[in-house]
Amino acid sequence: MSHSPVHCAGLKPVVVALQEGETYAWCACGRSSNQPFCDGSHQGTGIDPVVFVAEKNARVALCTCKQTGTAPVCDGSHKQVTAADIDQPVAARQDDLS
Repeated sequence: MSHSPVHCAGLKPVVVALQEGETYAWCACGRSSNQPFCDGSHQGTGIDPVVFVAEKNARVALCTCKQTGTAPVCDGSHKQVTAADIDQPVAARQDDLS
C-alpha cells in the first residue's frame, strides 16, 4: 500500500498536560485540525497516528512539524523548517534537511 505524504502542521511544538494512564493519539500525518492530536483526517492516507499511554502526569512538548525522531515528543527538528513548509509534504523537503 502506498502512503500519502506527511504534512508539516506547525513550526513549533504544542505543550500539553498529559494525564497518567490516559491514552492519546498523536497526529502523524499532519492533516488533523486538532494538532497535535489525531482527528481521523489520516483516513485513506496509509499513515496511522501514534497511540500512546501517558506514564505519568506531565507537561510534554508534542511535535507538529512531523519530523521528530522521537515521536510524538518534539526533538527540535522544527528549527529546520520555515513558514513556507506549513501544510506542505515533509517528504518533498527531506533533501533540504539532511
